[in-house]
Amino acid sequence: MVLFRGDIKCKSLQRRTSISVILPADNIHFLQDTEEIVPKPYRTLYLLHGLYGSDDIFLANTSIQKFAEDNGIAIVIPCGENSFYIDNPKAHAYYGEYVGQELLDITRNIFPLSHRREDTFIAGFSMGGYGAVRNGLKYHENFSKIGMISAALITDDIVNYTDDDNVLRSRDFYESIFGDLDELKGSDMDPKALIERCPNVPDIYMACGEDDFLFEKNSDFHEFLKDMDIDVDFVKASGEHTWEFSEKYIKEFIKTLG
Repeated sequence: MVLFRGDIKCKSLQRRTSISVILPADNIHFLQDTEEIVPKPYRTLYLLHGLYGSDDIFLANTSIQKFAEDNGIAIVIPCGENSFYIDNPKAHAYYGEYVGQELLDITRNIFPLSHRREDTFIAGFSMGGYGAVRNGLKYHENFSKIGMISAALITDDIVNYTDDDNVLRSRDFYESIFGDLDELKGSDMDPKALIERCPNVPDIYMACGEDDFLFEKNSDFHEFLKDMDIDVDFVKASGEHTWEFSEKYIKEFIKTLG
């Protein structure tokens, strides 16, 4: 297993930002009838962290490195700040464009990653789960499968939030990210609207603990997908909004990738 941690310069954010990349050790093969060694392109999971996280948080709180090696898959973990992985034009912080397209271009130029849609996946935990479905749908031509673990599917609710000392209930906080909340519904930040407009919906995997404060929101989205005749695998299991749950079901998602 190879672990790379470093900074890249990206146009979408107009600055340098950190990423972590996990590569299995078995990444070469011999060309037939020659002695030449060439890189073997990896299937790749772009994995998005939650609120208050960074690109190293999965490395610190899960055994994702070993699991990547055991399953022969590369994992790219960007730093998403508290952006919800959407585009913020006022700050020139286009996190959606970054994780949906530019990050793929950059990492494919540096590492031996497959360029094929069927080998490219996006998933995340909490805020990252929202980012995965938003960008997996908006950039559906790039991703064949979306993994939503305890996804923060809050866009139907935050319009009703008020100013509060709790940042998770603060209208000001969410307006700094999503802009005018009254215009959120139906926009490209609304997963339900994206589903309705997406011509080629990737396969969707969902998991949420029954004691998670986001369980009702995930169940509602699952029902919406069923009503839209979208094939979805939704795992309802005992558990809360914890790293233990996240680790278990990120691994279960990886197992579904074949």
